[in-house]
Amino acid sequence: MAEDFYQIKVKRGSEEIPMSNFKGKVLLIVNTASQCGFTPQYKGLQETYEKYNPKGFELLAFPCNQFGEQEPGSDSEIKLFCERTFSTTFPIFSKLEVNGPQTDSLYLHLKKKAPGIFGSLDIKWNFTKFLVDKQGNVVKRYAPITKPQDIQKDIEELIAK
Repeated sequence: MAEDFYQIKVKRGSEEIPMSNFKGKVLLIVNTASQCGFTPQYKGLQETYEKYNPKGFELLAFPCNQFGEQEPGSDSEIKLFCERTFSTTFPIFSKLEVNGPQTDSLYLHLKKKAPGIFGSLDIKWNFTKFLVDKQGNVVKRYAPITKPQDIQKDIEELIAK
């Protein structure tokens, strides 16, 4: 249920932020890493954010160090790296786990609602993306190789609804 989605809370530093803060917005949720082959996608994520944020879109980045230890920095180091390297302005939340016994409740929900290939509930790598509609329904899951620009058509369709 979408209401379950809006009851989830995520961390940004010492602050707990309810997903209900994003009610009525189209969301793209991404697990990120600063030292990954897909890290240059931050540029496309920022461009997508700038293009659609004024129309009711939010991009939420969740750093994760579970894949090849490609996100070793602290939350503040990660944020600074993204701002300096890619001029990011979208929210970057606290580092979390997307797989295993410590999986964050947000990712438990996302994976359940949009499983991967062959019904897998695991996230395979950094920069897996989830698109969520204005009502909090997880609409689609995208592989790490999917570029942010290739998701824009889907974002536009959800904004128009």
